[in-house]
Amino acid sequence: MEEVAIEAGSAAIGGIISSSALFPLEVVKTKMQAMGGKGKEKQEGGDGEEDTAAEPPTALGVAKEVYETAGVPGFYKGMHFSAMQSAMEKGLYFIAYTALKSIYKQITSLDDIGTISNLGLGCISEWCHLPFTLPLDALTTALATDTKNRSAYLIMSTVFAEKGLQGMYSGVQAFVVLCLKPAIQYTVFEKVKALILAGKASSQKTLSAIEAFLLGMVARTVATIIVFPYTRAKVMLQSSDSGAKPDIPGMLKKIYEEEGVEGIFQG
Repeated sequence: MEEVAIEAGSAAIGGIISSSALFPLEVVKTKMQAMGGKGKEKQEGGDGEEDTAAEPPTALGVAKEVYETAGVPGFYKGMHFSAMQSAMEKGLYFIAYTALKSIYKQITSLDDIGTISNLGLGCISEWCHLPFTLPLDALTTALATDTKNRSAYLIMSTVFAEKGLQGMYSGVQAFVVLCLKPAIQYTVFEKVKALILAGKASSQKTLSAIEAFLLGMVARTVATIIVFPYTRAKVMLQSSDSGAKPDIPGMLKKIYEEEGVEGIFQG
């Protein structure tokens, strides 16, 4: 139990460090995802109105807009909420996954967990932290996309007044797919790791630090690409813009119809 607590604490600290270090990029990415990539701009001509396709936002353009509007602090608005969310997410996920894996082995008497079983355990573990982390995720997204420079308290008050408690869980449908991301990442990592080690001498049973880092990066990239459409739809639902919004399938359909495949992967 002590070892699990130490490892869970390490995962939480790692989450805080990584989310804080990369937060400016997260702000730019979130703003890009919340924007309409190929919306219609109306331009008046001599004979009336003419529709022209708007240019998709670029990371550099969004970063420039943030800096011109709010300066350097604009890149760190809501960072403490993001760090808190990341710490809870990583720590609770590790605890849940470790417990579920132990229970699974006791029930099945198997030492090796198959790919499908591992995906299932990872998915359940992801759902275990959502009741605590999703409100923080929604708040961080709303702060990043807010154009009125409102405080976190004012944004939360507005959400509660308009939608009630369920407003803080906007986009939860996306986690039917997003919950697979850590499991996909872990599975890709473990499978490729096994292939690499199989090609090494029998005395080399572990990856080097560089190999582990690069493999972790590749595994996370693969997992991110697979679930990214649902991440975009979730951000669109959580953005600070008011008004009625569809559910996750409806949002994905809306993005595809207005922006095409490129829009689904915007950001």
